[in-house]
Amino acid sequence: MDPAKPNHPTTVSRKGDREVVVSRLFDAPVQAVFDAWANPELFRQWWAPKSMGAVITACEIDARTGGGYRITFGEGADAMTFFGRYLEVTPPLRLVWTNEEGEDGPVTTVTFEADGERALLTMSEAYPGPVPEDALAGQQAMAGEQLGQLEALLAKRAERP
Repeated sequence: MDPAKPNHPTTVSRKGDREVVVSRLFDAPVQAVFDAWANPELFRQWWAPKSMGAVITACEIDARTGGGYRITFGEGADAMTFFGRYLEVTPPLRLVWTNEEGEDGPVTTVTFEADGERALLTMSEAYPGPVPEDALAGQQAMAGEQLGQLEALLAKRAERP
């Protein structure tokens, strides 16, 4: 499956002045999509947009309520680390986490809803103030590619016996 030719489109929209919502349908069961978000070995295979040349050099995910995550891109002086804690983990339906690498980080909620044999993923980023323009632009630029890479990973895993 070619991430550049998705089976389903990714939608990115602003909801009010404090929230960005991303959604996409996947031809995979809810549990498989949830696992790709909660398992660090799977997560690191799809999260970094390949077109940006970003490489995940470290990925720690403790996907349980009260657990945390830490994801590092690059090395040395160029490294960027994103981190936070899980406020709610309800397998395989919901993940809620903080984004603590900046002062005004959003709270991210990802839901996984069954649509027959498919999964509808909805990701909401709720900001404490107005959505920064670069946040909306960043999601518009990256979400389609990221979730396309997830779609390709899920398809590859489904082909295994």
